[in-house]
Amino acid sequence: MIIGMNNKKFFKNKIILITGGTGSFGNAMATNLLNMGPKEIRIFSRDEKKQDDMRKSFNNQKLKFYVGDIRDYSSVKNVVNNVDYIFHAAALKQVPSCEFYPMEAVKTNILGVENLLNAAEEAEVKKIICLSTDKAVYPINAMGVSKSMMEKVIIAKSRTLKTKKTKVCITRYGNVIYSRGSVIPLFVKQIFEKKPITITDMTMTRFMMSMNDAIDLVLFAFNNGNNGEIFIKKSPSATIKTIMLALSKILLKEIKTKVIGPRHGEKYHETLMTKEEMSKSKNYANFYKIASDNRDLNYEKFFSKGKTAQKNSSDYTSANTKILTVEETVKILKPIIQKNYNI
Repeated sequence: MIIGMNNKKFFKNKIILITGGTGSFGNAMATNLLNMGPKEIRIFSRDEKKQDDMRKSFNNQKLKFYVGDIRDYSSVKNVVNNVDYIFHAAALKQVPSCEFYPMEAVKTNILGVENLLNAAEEAEVKKIICLSTDKAVYPINAMGVSKSMMEKVIIAKSRTLKTKKTKVCITRYGNVIYSRGSVIPLFVKQIFEKKPITITDMTMTRFMMSMNDAIDLVLFAFNNGNNGEIFIKKSPSATIKTIMLALSKILLKEIKTKVIGPRHGEKYHETLMTKEEMSKSKNYANFYKIASDNRDLNYEKFFSKGKTAQKNSSDYTSANTKILTVEETVKILKPIIQKNYNI
């Protein structure tokens, strides 16, 4: 499904960069952008095998592939030259891996975004959309801490940009169905292999967002974002038990389970906004926008004019959003599974 066609005028004849472009988001975003008449889409990543696979799969001369590392300023500087817009998806995102190698998460998720922003500012890139995660909210693991710091680096940079030509904002979302690291492909694989599904906890909840939803969020931020703002898409959620029962109905197979307990750094519920962020957010029909805090360090002058935080605000989590039934979850998952498994 191609979405965001009303953005065609923005992308026509433009040069667009997708960092981490060989991942799930990069493939889906490139598919959509190619239908909007860009001059060139640059795919930047360090995995040459995935680049070769993507090159053969798309077979489109508008896709240009750059092997490099977001940690290396020189390769970042090279790829941003003459770029109009950037979608920054390069990241270390596997929670257990980051727990064991936290400094690698720091290098990619924090120092990497600083490299990108500095190079983009110098190249006068018009707009940068950076992808973040629910793990950045109340972080309890290394990946979440690094993504939280990534957001802080972006917001701080947005205050000190030397040029008004560059705008940078953030999108934050939770579980994307069938993206790399999603639990659902693992469950399906275990079912087909007639193995027990490895469950952490039946009552855990996860936001249910499709890749099209994720791209819709990114394009909404592109159209509406100003410096330092964070955008979130309203999404339903489901318990692990509901997901398991939905898969059983879709695949018409009996399912056995094995409870293994939480993985390293795993949360029981996803949180997309703190209550403090909720109190200053703008509520759209399908999205939230968290305004950037553009005060300086001279806080005193703000006290007399300051607004009282909304006392009734609460966190926005996968436990207090709309909780899907088994039937509703089947409706969301069935077309995605049919597409991926030709069933």
